[in-house]
Amino acid sequence: MMKTKRAQQTTLAQPHHSPTSTTSRIMRYPEFHYHWEYILQADPETLWPLVADTNRFNRDTGIPAVQRSNNPGEVLLNARRRLRLSRFGVPVEWEEEPFEWVRPYKHGVKRRYSKGPVGEMTVLTELIPLDAERGGTKLVTDVRVRPRNLFGILAIPGQVGILNNVLNKMAYQRYDKLAVNGQTTIDIPGPAEFVPGGRDRLKRARAAMLTDGAQPDIVDRLVDTIEHRDDITLARIRPYELADHWDVSRRSVLENTLLATRHGMLELQWDVLCPMCRGAKLVSPTLGKIQNTVHCDTCNIDFGVNFERSVELTFRPNAAIRHTELGEFCIAGPQTTPHVAVQQLIPAGASRTVRPALEPGRYRLRTLALRGSESVLATDVGLAEATLRASTLDGWPNGELELSPTPELTLKNATDSEQLFILERTAWSDQAATAAEVTVLQTFRDLFANEALRPGEQISVGSLTIVFTDLRGSTRLYNEIGDAPAFGLVMSHFDVLRAAINAEDGAIVKTIGDAVMAVFRRPAPALRAMLNAQSMLSEAGEGERGLRLRAGIHFGPCIAVTLNDRLDYFGSTVNLAARLEGFSSGGNVIISDVVRSDPEVMELLDNPDSGLTGEPFQTQLKGFATDYALWRVSLAGANMTQTTETNHV
Repeated sequence: MMKTKRAQQTTLAQPHHSPTSTTSRIMRYPEFHYHWEYILQADPETLWPLVADTNRFNRDTGIPAVQRSNNPGEVLLNARRRLRLSRFGVPVEWEEEPFEWVRPYKHGVKRRYSKGPVGEMTVLTELIPLDAERGGTKLVTDVRVRPRNLFGILAIPGQVGILNNVLNKMAYQRYDKLAVNGQTTIDIPGPAEFVPGGRDRLKRARAAMLTDGAQPDIVDRLVDTIEHRDDITLARIRPYELADHWDVSRRSVLENTLLATRHGMLELQWDVLCPMCRGAKLVSPTLGKIQNTVHCDTCNIDFGVNFERSVELTFRPNAAIRHTELGEFCIAGPQTTPHVAVQQLIPAGASRTVRPALEPGRYRLRTLALRGSESVLATDVGLAEATLRASTLDGWPNGELELSPTPELTLKNATDSEQLFILERTAWSDQAATAAEVTVLQTFRDLFANEALRPGEQISVGSLTIVFTDLRGSTRLYNEIGDAPAFGLVMSHFDVLRAAINAEDGAIVKTIGDAVMAVFRRPAPALRAMLNAQSMLSEAGEGERGLRLRAGIHFGPCIAVTLNDRLDYFGSTVNLAARLEGFSSGGNVIISDVVRSDPEVMELLDNPDSGLTGEPFQTQLKGFATDYALWRVSLAGANMTQTTETNHV
């Protein structure tokens, strides 16, 4: 049961200011102070993702969507923003300081208004644990608001003092019920605004997906999500988040959401994320509209786009099925950057003590204005108290500070200017389906063959595993059995390769005659795929006719480009990989020393039960100055006779 405490209203004595300034005009009016307390059943950690989602909270409590109103080229210090909205026909504009929070116990914000009935407003929400054994939270909201004019004196008591308390109470009751039931923001229901004919289109899309081989349980869950979840959830559907929540395979959900896009149930979008604040700074319906440099107005930086971290694939319902509200009701609240545990705006020369709850792992402390950062490790044997200092003279300390998961931290601003302190986890969320991962899936390349970068654009994709294959003896085969039968065997070999590559989450990038270029995220799946393909071709009888698969594998950084209207890769990693398959006899796979050193590959080759052997050798590669250490990997009993056909290397 939720209990509330009656709000308090106080009038504070006002200091004297010049009557000509905006501040002095505002200060002439009394400050209203409202204090509400709510007793909730869930604990702060469980409530935090819901309560700290200020975008959803503002929507749920009737706040209209806001718009950014920064002047072109204007840069406000420490992530301040100029925002505006219209409420009851009254235009409201304000400058907003950055949100401050200590996860999962408190968050707040201060606003100074230039238009509307309010002059200044400060909101602070605290989640106070009640009982260590039984759980529960006392949620306290403090609102201090000063009118901007006489209209504000009349409007604030009714709007803030009465209406906000009622709406806040309803929202917190709803969130508490979700938290107690173990539900998250993914489960929040909302009114479904289907467009005319939308429900019928959804049914037809479901039927088409099932006919096309989609998994019925995942399809039904997608349909249920579209029918019953709220607009904010549906505006950015993350397939891996759904998979983890449903406790099903991530790849299955990703492939089914991709298929849902092709059948008109969903629309895909690429979110370009800032490497600092990790907010989406650009949302594009295609890769072709993504540039290699994007600006983040929050961090005031230009950053290079990287498929490995900066670009995430998300989905939303097809606009022909259901309308989803894309408006922003709050900007830069705590859940916009859930990796940030503490954010505090501290004046020059001041200090502040905070007590966050940190998940075990690595963090960094930085400020928005200073370069560098301090490394922090949250561990059970870490310090219970520490002072973290930002200084322009000494810089950030070297080494790594070990802290308790529940430390008492004193943040000290030893500079002569205001600093926005940010303590954030360094690990990126593994629930992001990144472009680097999605674009190496065969399903994606089959369904979205036209997804490519702008001509001339080059974007890093991080490190990938590149595979080149070719057929040994294909020319002789054409001469011995004739063009038509030989061509059929060559085409069937592509089917075998495709099945083996797809089974290990890889993708065929392109075919060149009898050769194939394929890509994988990790080396071990690539090696397994090639060995399986060689084994399947041998069992199918092609080996008896002299048709054998040669393969070479290398791993390293790559660049994504568009070639022949398809997404392709280039760089020294690709060039080196292309030279390896020529050393294969068709009964083995040639791997680079980098691949051999991969932990998964080492475990595979060092396991006596795998039936694999690895023979090292060194050679020169055309176009590369130094000798390279390579390995011939074979299945036990495979023909390891070395080929003399080295024209490709």
